[in-house]
Amino acid sequence: MNQVLDERGFQKIMEEHTDYLLRLAFLYVKDWPAAEDIIQDVFITYYQKFEQFEERSSLKTYLSKITVNKCKDYLKSWRYRIQILTTRFSAKPKNIRNRLVEQDEKLELAEAVLQLPLKYREVIIYYYFEEFSVIEVSQQLNLSENTVKTRLRKARTLLKDELKNNQWEVLLHE
Repeated sequence: MNQVLDERGFQKIMEEHTDYLLRLAFLYVKDWPAAEDIIQDVFITYYQKFEQFEERSSLKTYLSKITVNKCKDYLKSWRYRIQILTTRFSAKPKNIRNRLVEQDEKLELAEAVLQLPLKYREVIIYYYFEEFSVIEVSQQLNLSENTVKTRLRKARTLLKDELKNNQWEVLLHE
């Protein structure tokens, strides 16, 4: 990429990638305002360090990697832990996920995926929702292909157990 990132070029990058990155961040952190904050941080980071992008992958992949790392940092942060504690003990917990997905016919499946531990959730998201191949998932997460396959198998098993009373063709016929 050129050494200069003008305002119009940066604006175009934001317009092209914001929706995708926002959905990705939400799938990790399960909190819409936090996902929005993370995406702002992603674009600030990219703007400050755009010259480090070596174009070995697509810009979308590069921004996705920054987003995933920022999400993981957020999930380790005190801000997240305090938010979890206040949500659990508040009288009216906000359930943003239900508002976002309430009309989706696969609500139960989406919620089950979101309840998976992060290491299983992320492979499911990349493989099924983003339609990455096992190789692409392994590259994105810096894991071996066998680790990705193992995590996918374990995630499917966890989802089957969670959804055993429903007939989910995708899960029952691997």
